[in-house]
Amino acid sequence: MRNLMCATFIMLFTALQAQDIRLSKENRKQFVGTWSLVAVENTNADGSKTFPYGKNPVGLLVFTDAGEYAIQILKATRPEVAAGDKNKATLDENAALVKGNNSHFGTYTVHSEKRTITFNVLHAFYPNWEGNAQVRSYKLENNMLSYVVTNTTNGGAVTATVVWKKK
Repeated sequence: MRNLMCATFIMLFTALQAQDIRLSKENRKQFVGTWSLVAVENTNADGSKTFPYGKNPVGLLVFTDAGEYAIQILKATRPEVAAGDKNKATLDENAALVKGNNSHFGTYTVHSEKRTITFNVLHAFYPNWEGNAQVRSYKLENNMLSYVVTNTTNGGAVTATVVWKKK
């Protein structure tokens, strides 16, 4: 009897896991494609707001049906490198380029019931994220995707809201 109960529990657990994966794949289809960046707004610990990539950032987010993603976020206005060679950029030019860029890629999973996207970061401009799972709560309405980043590249108690529009 005990073996029967264990076998039943294992089958039920496996069925629930399979259902969750199926739901994630169905929900994933809403995400697959390319997205244009609309906004990145940081909220600091004191409640103040900043726009780390300016009021009109540019960017591209790609979700594939195979579960891969790539994100590129840029400040729309960045200084050109006066020397015409990135290896000869001044300290100030390099600092502006670093602060005006955020990119990473890897795999993703959508959890529709939890309303989360998990980015499994393979490589990132910010190497502290590499090999880590970044979980974002999201809203998806009318081809607009917004998610909240609680572990930002700014560190500390800064959170970011990132908004994308599907192309």
